[in-house]
Amino acid sequence: MAERVREYGAEEVRHLVTAQNQIGESPIWVPEEERLYWTDTEGSTVFSFAPRSGETRRFKLTMPVTALVRRRGGGWVIVTKKGLAFWDAYANACEFIVDPVADNGSLAFNDGTADPAGRLIAGTMNFNELTAPDGCLFALDTDLTLRQLDDNLCVANGIGFSPDGRTMYVSEQWNSLILAYDYDPATGDATHRRVFAEVDPDQGYPDGVVVDGDGYIWNGRWGGARIVRYTPEGEVDRVYHLPVEVGTCVGFGGRNLRDLYVATAWFGMTAAQRRRSAYSGDLFVISTDVTGLPERRFAG
Repeated sequence: MAERVREYGAEEVRHLVTAQNQIGESPIWVPEEERLYWTDTEGSTVFSFAPRSGETRRFKLTMPVTALVRRRGGGWVIVTKKGLAFWDAYANACEFIVDPVADNGSLAFNDGTADPAGRLIAGTMNFNELTAPDGCLFALDTDLTLRQLDDNLCVANGIGFSPDGRTMYVSEQWNSLILAYDYDPATGDATHRRVFAEVDPDQGYPDGVVVDGDGYIWNGRWGGARIVRYTPEGEVDRVYHLPVEVGTCVGFGGRNLRDLYVATAWFGMTAAQRRRSAYSGDLFVISTDVTGLPERRFAG
Protein backbone atom coordinates (compact mmCIF):
# COMPACT_ATOMS: atom_id res chain seq x y z
CA MET A 1 0.00 0.00 0.00
CA ALA A 2 1.29 3.45 -0.93
CA GLU A 3 2.21 5.86 1.82
CA ARG A 4 0.34 9.12 2.22
CA VAL A 5 0.86 11.50 -0.68
CA ARG A 6 3.08 14.44 0.25
CA GLU A 7 1.83 17.77 -1.05
CA TYR A 8 3.89 20.94 -1.37
CA GLY A 9 2.51 24.43 -1.83
CA ALA A 10 3.43 26.94 -4.52
CA GLU A 11 5.69 28.71 -2.02
CA GLU A 12 8.16 25.84 -2.58
CA VAL A 13 8.43 26.84 -6.24
CA ARG A 14 10.88 29.67 -6.94
CA HIS A 15 10.63 31.95 -9.97
CA LEU A 16 13.93 32.12 -11.91
CA VAL A 17 13.68 33.57 -15.42
CA THR A 18 11.08 35.81 -17.06
CA ALA A 19 11.17 33.88 -20.32
CA GLN A 20 7.50 34.20 -21.34
CA ASN A 21 7.68 31.06 -23.48
CA GLN A 22 4.56 30.16 -25.38
CA ILE A 23 5.43 26.53 -24.67
CA GLY A 24 8.62 26.02 -22.66
CA GLU A 25 9.96 22.46 -22.91
CA SER A 26 12.92 20.14 -22.47
CA PRO A 27 15.04 21.57 -19.61
CA ILE A 28 18.52 19.99 -19.88
CA TRP A 29 21.36 20.60 -17.41
CA VAL A 30 24.89 20.89 -18.82
CA PRO A 31 27.19 20.30 -15.82
CA GLU A 32 30.47 21.41 -17.38
CA GLU A 33 28.89 24.78 -18.21
CA GLU A 34 26.72 24.90 -15.07
CA ARG A 35 23.92 26.04 -17.33
CA LEU A 36 20.37 24.93 -18.02
CA TYR A 37 19.12 24.80 -21.60
CA TRP A 38 15.47 24.63 -22.68
CA THR A 39 13.32 25.52 -25.68
CA ASP A 40 10.23 27.51 -26.60
CA THR A 41 8.56 25.17 -29.06
CA GLU A 42 6.49 27.94 -30.68
CA GLY A 43 9.34 30.39 -31.00
CA SER A 44 12.07 28.24 -32.62
CA THR A 45 14.20 29.45 -29.72
CA VAL A 46 16.62 27.78 -27.30
CA PHE A 47 17.29 29.47 -23.96
CA SER A 48 20.13 28.92 -21.54
CA PHE A 49 20.48 30.12 -17.96
CA ALA A 50 23.44 30.16 -15.55
CA PRO A 51 22.10 30.02 -11.96
CA ARG A 52 25.30 31.35 -10.38
CA SER A 53 25.51 34.52 -12.49
CA GLY A 54 21.86 34.86 -13.49
CA GLU A 55 22.86 35.26 -17.15
CA THR A 56 20.30 34.22 -19.77
CA ARG A 57 21.09 33.59 -23.44
CA ARG A 58 18.76 33.09 -26.38
CA PHE A 59 19.41 31.30 -29.68
CA LYS A 60 17.00 31.78 -32.58
CA LEU A 61 17.16 28.58 -34.64
CA THR A 62 16.36 28.02 -38.31
CA MET A 63 14.25 24.97 -37.39
CA PRO A 64 11.18 24.85 -35.09
CA VAL A 65 12.86 23.01 -32.20
CA THR A 66 10.67 21.15 -29.70
CA ALA A 67 13.19 19.09 -27.68
CA LEU A 68 16.92 18.97 -26.94
CA VAL A 69 19.29 16.02 -26.45
CA ARG A 70 23.03 16.29 -25.93
CA ARG A 71 25.52 14.35 -28.07
CA ARG A 72 28.33 12.32 -26.50
CA GLY A 73 30.87 13.86 -28.84
CA GLY A 74 29.70 17.40 -28.18
CA GLY A 75 26.87 19.50 -29.53
CA TRP A 76 23.21 18.62 -29.70
CA VAL A 77 20.66 16.56 -31.57
CA ILE A 78 17.29 18.30 -31.69
CA VAL A 79 13.71 17.24 -32.24
CA THR A 80 11.83 19.71 -34.45
CA LYS A 81 8.53 20.07 -36.26
CA LYS A 82 10.52 19.68 -39.48
CA GLY A 83 12.35 16.51 -38.49
CA LEU A 84 15.42 15.49 -36.51
CA ALA A 85 18.62 17.53 -36.81
CA PHE A 86 21.98 18.32 -35.30
CA TRP A 87 22.50 21.73 -33.70
CA ASP A 88 25.83 23.46 -33.17
CA ALA A 89 25.22 26.05 -30.44
CA TYR A 90 28.51 27.88 -31.09
CA ALA A 91 27.72 28.49 -34.75
CA ASN A 92 23.96 28.38 -34.10
CA ALA A 93 23.62 26.13 -37.13
CA CYS A 94 21.22 23.23 -37.77
CA GLU A 95 21.98 20.19 -39.92
CA PHE A 96 18.94 18.16 -41.03
CA ILE A 97 18.98 14.38 -40.48
CA VAL A 98 15.60 12.84 -41.31
CA ASP A 99 11.83 13.42 -41.22
CA PRO A 100 9.69 10.28 -41.77
CA VAL A 101 6.42 12.26 -41.73
CA ALA A 102 7.47 15.09 -44.05
CA ASP A 103 4.80 14.15 -46.58
CA ASN A 104 1.97 14.54 -44.05
CA GLY A 105 1.23 18.19 -43.25
CA SER A 106 -0.59 17.29 -40.02
CA LEU A 107 2.12 15.16 -38.39
CA ALA A 108 5.40 16.25 -36.83
CA PHE A 109 7.85 15.32 -34.10
CA ASN A 110 7.16 16.62 -30.60
CA ASP A 111 9.49 15.20 -27.92
CA GLY A 112 12.53 13.00 -27.50
CA THR A 113 15.30 11.66 -25.28
CA ALA A 114 18.31 9.34 -25.44
CA ASP A 115 18.10 5.68 -24.41
CA PRO A 116 20.81 3.89 -22.38
CA ALA A 117 22.65 2.79 -25.54
CA GLY A 118 22.71 6.30 -26.99
CA ARG A 119 19.84 6.03 -29.46
CA LEU A 120 17.46 8.95 -29.87
CA ILE A 121 13.87 8.02 -29.05
CA ALA A 122 11.38 10.56 -30.41
CA GLY A 123 7.62 10.81 -30.69
CA THR A 124 5.26 12.38 -33.20
CA MET A 125 1.77 13.85 -32.98
CA ASN A 126 -1.01 15.32 -35.11
CA PHE A 127 -0.68 19.09 -34.66
CA ASN A 128 -3.95 19.81 -36.49
CA GLU A 129 -6.09 17.29 -34.59
CA LEU A 130 -4.56 16.92 -31.14
CA THR A 131 -6.78 14.03 -30.02
CA ALA A 132 -6.14 11.89 -33.12
CA PRO A 133 -4.25 8.65 -32.34
CA ASP A 134 -1.73 9.34 -35.10
CA GLY A 135 1.39 9.57 -32.94
CA CYS A 136 4.30 7.16 -33.33
CA LEU A 137 7.54 6.40 -31.51
CA PHE A 138 10.75 6.28 -33.54
CA ALA A 139 14.32 5.28 -32.73
CA LEU A 140 17.23 7.04 -34.45
CA ASP A 141 20.24 4.76 -34.16
CA THR A 142 23.82 5.92 -33.86
CA ASP A 143 24.38 5.31 -37.60
CA LEU A 144 21.40 7.65 -38.25
CA THR A 145 19.08 4.88 -39.44
CA LEU A 146 15.48 5.33 -38.28
CA ARG A 147 12.87 2.75 -37.33
CA GLN A 148 9.40 2.86 -35.86
CA LEU A 149 8.88 1.41 -32.38
CA ASP A 150 5.14 1.92 -31.87
CA ASP A 151 2.09 3.69 -33.26
CA ASN A 152 -1.53 4.57 -32.40
CA LEU A 153 -0.55 7.15 -29.78
CA CYS A 154 -2.62 10.20 -28.95
CA VAL A 155 0.42 12.51 -28.81
CA ALA A 156 3.66 10.70 -27.98
CA ASN A 157 5.01 13.05 -25.35
CA GLY A 158 7.35 13.02 -22.32
CA ILE A 159 9.72 10.03 -22.73
CA GLY A 160 11.88 8.67 -19.91
CA PHE A 161 13.78 5.53 -18.84
CA SER A 162 14.17 3.72 -15.53
CA PRO A 163 17.69 3.84 -14.00
CA ASP A 164 18.49 0.34 -15.35
CA GLY A 165 17.10 1.25 -18.77
CA ARG A 166 14.73 -1.72 -18.81
CA THR A 167 11.49 0.30 -18.62
CA MET A 168 10.48 3.16 -20.92
CA TYR A 169 7.77 5.62 -19.90
CA VAL A 170 5.77 7.69 -22.39
CA SER A 171 3.03 10.25 -21.78
CA GLU A 172 0.08 9.64 -24.06
CA GLN A 173 -1.05 13.16 -23.38
CA TRP A 174 -4.60 13.55 -24.65
CA ASN A 175 -5.60 10.04 -23.60
CA SER A 176 -4.66 11.08 -20.03
CA LEU A 177 -2.30 8.12 -19.68
CA ILE A 178 1.31 7.49 -18.81
CA LEU A 179 2.39 4.30 -20.57
CA ALA A 180 5.17 1.88 -19.74
CA TYR A 181 7.06 -0.49 -22.04
CA ASP A 182 9.54 -3.27 -21.43
CA TYR A 183 12.70 -2.00 -23.10
CA ASP A 184 15.79 -3.89 -24.26
CA PRO A 185 18.76 -1.48 -24.33
CA ALA A 186 20.80 -3.94 -26.40
CA THR A 187 18.32 -4.12 -29.28
CA GLY A 188 16.22 -0.99 -28.73
CA ASP A 189 13.02 -3.05 -28.81
CA ALA A 190 10.01 -1.75 -26.86
CA THR A 191 7.40 -4.38 -25.96
CA HIS A 192 4.53 -5.07 -23.56
CA ARG A 193 2.89 -1.65 -23.81
CA ARG A 194 0.70 -1.06 -20.78
CA VAL A 195 -0.87 1.68 -18.67
CA PHE A 196 1.47 2.86 -15.92
CA ALA A 197 -0.83 5.58 -14.55
CA GLU A 198 -4.20 7.13 -15.41
CA VAL A 199 -4.43 10.91 -14.96
CA ASP A 200 -7.57 12.79 -13.96
CA PRO A 201 -8.01 15.56 -16.59
CA ASP A 202 -9.13 17.89 -13.79
CA GLN A 203 -5.52 17.62 -12.56
CA GLY A 204 -4.04 18.36 -15.98
CA TYR A 205 -2.89 16.22 -18.90
CA PRO A 206 0.39 14.27 -18.66
CA ASP A 207 3.26 16.08 -20.35
CA GLY A 208 7.03 15.83 -19.77
CA VAL A 209 8.57 12.83 -17.97
CA VAL A 210 11.86 12.53 -16.09
CA VAL A 211 13.06 9.70 -13.83
CA ASP A 212 15.13 10.30 -10.70
CA GLY A 213 17.92 8.24 -9.14
CA ASP A 214 15.47 6.24 -7.04
CA GLY A 215 13.48 5.22 -10.13
CA TYR A 216 10.53 7.49 -9.32
CA ILE A 217 8.78 9.15 -12.26
CA TRP A 218 8.18 12.92 -12.36
CA ASN A 219 5.43 14.21 -14.62
CA GLY A 220 4.71 17.75 -15.77
CA ARG A 221 1.09 18.63 -16.40
CA TRP A 222 -0.60 20.60 -19.14
CA GLY A 223 -3.07 22.31 -16.82
CA GLY A 224 -3.78 21.43 -13.24
CA ALA A 225 -1.04 23.70 -11.81
CA ARG A 226 1.05 20.81 -10.52
CA ILE A 227 4.03 18.51 -10.89
CA VAL A 228 3.45 14.89 -9.81
CA ARG A 229 5.97 12.27 -8.68
CA TYR A 230 5.05 8.57 -9.01
CA THR A 231 6.53 5.48 -7.39
CA PRO A 232 7.87 2.81 -9.77
CA GLU A 233 4.60 0.97 -9.08
CA GLY A 234 2.51 3.85 -10.47
CA GLU A 235 1.28 5.29 -7.16
CA VAL A 236 1.29 9.07 -6.61
CA ASP A 237 4.06 9.88 -4.13
CA ARG A 238 4.27 13.69 -4.19
CA VAL A 239 2.44 16.67 -5.64
CA TYR A 240 4.06 20.08 -6.05
CA HIS A 241 1.50 22.82 -6.64
CA LEU A 242 2.62 25.48 -9.08
CA PRO A 243 1.92 29.23 -9.16
CA VAL A 244 0.97 28.86 -12.86
CA GLU A 245 -1.51 26.59 -14.61
CA VAL A 246 0.82 24.74 -17.01
CA GLY A 247 4.08 23.04 -15.96
CA THR A 248 5.05 21.34 -19.18
CA CYS A 249 8.33 19.63 -18.42
CA VAL A 250 10.88 19.19 -15.64
CA GLY A 251 14.57 18.39 -15.46
CA PHE A 252 17.10 17.90 -12.66
CA GLY A 253 20.15 20.14 -12.49
CA GLY A 254 22.51 21.99 -10.19
CA ARG A 255 25.79 20.67 -8.80
CA ASN A 256 24.11 17.80 -6.93
CA LEU A 257 21.27 17.25 -9.42
CA ARG A 258 18.77 18.11 -6.69
CA ASP A 259 17.28 21.23 -8.25
CA LEU A 260 14.16 20.45 -10.26
CA TYR A 261 13.75 22.99 -13.06
CA VAL A 262 10.21 23.54 -14.35
CA ALA A 263 9.39 24.90 -17.82
CA THR A 264 5.93 26.44 -18.23
CA ALA A 265 3.60 27.77 -20.95
CA TRP A 266 0.95 30.35 -21.75
CA PHE A 267 -0.13 28.89 -25.11
CA GLY A 268 -3.92 28.97 -25.54
CA MET A 269 -4.56 31.53 -22.79
CA THR A 270 -6.73 34.57 -23.36
CA ALA A 271 -5.34 38.04 -22.67
CA ALA A 272 -7.35 38.14 -19.43
CA GLN A 273 -5.95 34.76 -18.33
CA ARG A 274 -2.42 35.92 -19.04
CA ARG A 275 -2.95 39.03 -16.92
CA ARG A 276 -4.12 36.85 -14.04
CA SER A 277 -1.14 34.48 -14.48
CA ALA A 278 1.68 36.81 -15.45
CA TYR A 279 4.44 34.27 -14.75
CA SER A 280 3.07 31.66 -17.16
CA GLY A 281 5.80 30.79 -19.66
CA ASP A 282 8.62 31.52 -17.19
CA LEU A 283 11.24 29.18 -15.72
CA PHE A 284 10.93 27.98 -12.11
CA VAL A 285 12.96 25.77 -9.78
CA ILE A 286 12.12 23.48 -6.85
CA SER A 287 14.79 22.51 -4.30
CA THR A 288 14.32 18.81 -3.52
CA ASP A 289 15.79 16.11 -1.31
CA VAL A 290 15.92 13.82 -4.36
CA THR A 291 18.89 13.26 -6.68
CA GLY A 292 18.26 13.20 -10.41
CA LEU A 293 20.05 11.17 -13.06
CA PRO A 294 22.52 12.72 -15.52
CA GLU A 295 20.85 13.14 -18.91
CA ARG A 296 21.74 10.37 -21.29
CA ARG A 297 23.34 11.49 -24.53
CA PHE A 298 22.92 10.56 -28.18
CA ALA A 299 25.90 8.53 -29.37
CA GLY A 300 25.62 9.36 -33.05
